[in-house]
Amino acid sequence: MTSIIYCKKCVQPNTRPNIKFDDEGICPACQYVEKIPNIDWKARKEELKEIIKTCKRENVSGYDCIIGVSGGKDSTRQVMYVKELGLKPLLVSCTYPPEQQSERGAHNLGNMISLGFDTITISPAPETWKKMMKQGFFKYGNIFKSTEMPLFASVPKVAIAYHIPLILWGENPATQIGELGAGSLDWNGNNLKRANTIASGPSVLFQETISKKDTLWYHYPEDWEMEAANLQIVYLGYFMGDWSKTNNANFSIAHGIEIRDDTSEEMGALHPFESLDEDFVFVNQMMKYLKFGFGKVTDEVCELIRADKMTREEGIELVRKYEGKCARKYIIQFCKYLEITEEQFWKVAESFRNREIWHQDGKRNWKLKNQIL
Repeated sequence: MTSIIYCKKCVQPNTRPNIKFDDEGICPACQYVEKIPNIDWKARKEELKEIIKTCKRENVSGYDCIIGVSGGKDSTRQVMYVKELGLKPLLVSCTYPPEQQSERGAHNLGNMISLGFDTITISPAPETWKKMMKQGFFKYGNIFKSTEMPLFASVPKVAIAYHIPLILWGENPATQIGELGAGSLDWNGNNLKRANTIASGPSVLFQETISKKDTLWYHYPEDWEMEAANLQIVYLGYFMGDWSKTNNANFSIAHGIEIRDDTSEEMGALHPFESLDEDFVFVNQMMKYLKFGFGKVTDEVCELIRADKMTREEGIELVRKYEGKCARKYIIQFCKYLEITEEQFWKVAESFRNREIWHQDGKRNWKLKNQIL
């Protein structure tokens, strides 16, 4: 790839892994939004009830479903929606190590549990977590390469162990952001394990001091295990006509979650209700910007454009102003955690800058070759 092509309706770039534009240059998420006015949401809700009814026939656990949660805007919205359906869910939270998790994140998880839910908390060993994160950073330029694995894998592992055949997941990455790796444009999330970051499994990060026995929670269940357990993952957002970051945030704030007071200039993000449980996300989004030419602001702007809350021109202005920003305080915090110097950090970060899409101007400042206009 020698240049970036942008969706003609939003600001989505074709550098996103596992994305494919149609012949008119429209990204999958925008294609999906075009269908929304014709969706019969009442019929979809009845379809969800039938799925739940079918899964209940296989359920002997005492819980109607299982939901992976962080305590943030999306999971708070999900659990309350499920509660309104009259279901009794078991919540599963894979928490960050104490060094990484924010007080805000701990508060929000506690707040959600206090709304009336049984919850299992999974806490992978902090030392292994740190080693895996360090490997992901140095080897892939992705500090969440490893950490997303237990976040995703812990939920089906607990579902199998507790004989709960129905997992309700919030966001479908294909329809929400256009990431087609999981291979579904409907409610079926059973291919979620094939999504971009987690598809490889943790073995790619093993070294002498990390082995399979140290990473139980990082291994997604095999297909045969899920089939034997009659496990079904359902994207709940598919059935909710008002599912969006903003709507979920407004609902969850009203139900007690705490949000950020950081600026967009610091975060490289627009919304104060994003990524509430830790700060390394902003470092990783900056790394993504170096590798793919986009980060958190692009995702936020795309959703706002699709919801007619912003014009494409306004979105472009925000992308040009804030994309790729990351306050030094977050980088210092990250370097302290991994026990590396800032010099080491920037050497690694720059080694992952994609020279196919970046070039240096006459003042040796890095610029995207094909910046969105």
